[in-house]
Amino acid sequence: MRSVRDALEEQQIAVYFAAVAVGVLVALTLPGAGALEAAINPALALMLFATFLQVPLAELRQALANLRFLIALLTANFIVIPLVVGLLFQLVPDNPLIQFGVLLVLLTPCIDYVVTFAYLGRADARLLLAATPALLIVQMLLLPGYLHLFLGESATGLVRTGPFVHAFLWIIALPLMLAGLMQLGAARVAAVGHAVGVLGVLPVPATALVLLVVVAAVGPRLGDAAGAAVRVAPVYIAFAVVAPLIGWMMARL
Repeated sequence: MRSVRDALEEQQIAVYFAAVAVGVLVALTLPGAGALEAAINPALALMLFATFLQVPLAELRQALANLRFLIALLTANFIVIPLVVGLLFQLVPDNPLIQFGVLLVLLTPCIDYVVTFAYLGRADARLLLAATPALLIVQMLLLPGYLHLFLGESATGLVRTGPFVHAFLWIIALPLMLAGLMQLGAARVAAVGHAVGVLGVLPVPATALVLLVVVAAVGPRLGDAAGAAVRVAPVYIAFAVVAPLIGWMMARL
């Protein structure tokens, strides 16, 4: 199974592009594709379970003690990045809904994707996994203030904590717990160990499934908003260029 996993990881970019292409095709040709939205959270949970299963969860306590990493992570995400977003925000069309969407994407990085892509990119996924509760909690605390800063009074009441808590419990905490139980079982029962090995091929296919489902579900709902999405694309492209440089500089510091 290791050879299959290695082959998938080597070809993961092609796999993801193919998944997005299939998602677009489904969105354009399949009536009712928007109903796939209900499958997004289960697909995310599967993706995180597959990733957590490959990360030695027994070493998380040691990762949590890495204060230098946590300080760099929190500083980059919640001080430096918002300053960059403040600059890019000047390029966003003067439409409250579009501005709100852009701020949600850029100020609250998707924690589940971060862990998965860190693992697939052979980064230290343990550190990010250990930091996920801190990232989510700080996001919940700071996002209303950020939105008020950028949008003023119109931001009042736009953010509720319920979806954050729901996402943490069902998309992060539950898959993490199940992965931990399987890892414990693998050390004691040969059959469980074999199952963990077989499931090692899942991270790339599970991530591709998430991309396919999200694109297929959201595509039909774009409608008249497609033009607005195109107008903000340069903002996202600029962010994609600048953010990795910021991460590199924070790591060096």
